[in-house]
Amino acid sequence: MILDTVNRQISELRLEQVDFSALFKDGATPLENILQFLTEQLRLKGNKAANMRMRRANMPPCKTIEEFDFGFQRSITKKQMLRLCDFTWIENAYNIMFLGPPSVGKTHLATALGYRALASGYAVSFLTLDDLMRLLKTTEIASQSKQRLKVIYKSNLVIIDEVGFLPVSKLEANLLFSFISTLHEKVSIIITSNKGFSEWAGFLGDEVITTAILDRLVYRCEIFNMVGDGYRLKNRKSILG
Repeated sequence: MILDTVNRQISELRLEQVDFSALFKDGATPLENILQFLTEQLRLKGNKAANMRMRRANMPPCKTIEEFDFGFQRSITKKQMLRLCDFTWIENAYNIMFLGPPSVGKTHLATALGYRALASGYAVSFLTLDDLMRLLKTTEIASQSKQRLKVIYKSNLVIIDEVGFLPVSKLEANLLFSFISTLHEKVSIIITSNKGFSEWAGFLGDEVITTAILDRLVYRCEIFNMVGDGYRLKNRKSILG
């Protein structure tokens, strides 16, 4: 049958299978039908690419800018966040740093920007500093780590969460420096940290390495110092009501 031949050729061309009876309209010219078919192929290809970006991003549960309580966290405004959603900073490999105590919204905003970037067609990678350290230390011995690192280096935006929550060894500090240096001026980085810059040498354990890392991160960077009480603590829910 002609339909079987068409479907086989679609597979050989690595196109997406479509329902022709639903796709084509009665009375349309052959050229109009071809246009409709190609338009549908582009839509399906776009969806497939978006799904692939989402899987590779390894994002936490979705957070949005609209959900964020800017009335509670007044160190940053919704207008500032929406301005960042034009993503000219990603095009120019600028960085963003959200600094402040736990539960003030750093990860929420970083995640929200990550999802917006994904929706705009950018490749994003999300990981905690602890995850990054395990990845960097196992790259030479684990093919899965090596492949993951390749994906990260090809990203347009890398989000590193929870920087400073746990101390790192001298080896890990050196690995972090190499990682940041590889991304420097090529890939945008979002950092969330509960430590101010004066405290970084404490958890990195080396003032020289700390200076070198911060020098690369803040060279072209928007820094948000978020203050206040923790949102989760203030809005905690009691078991007994």
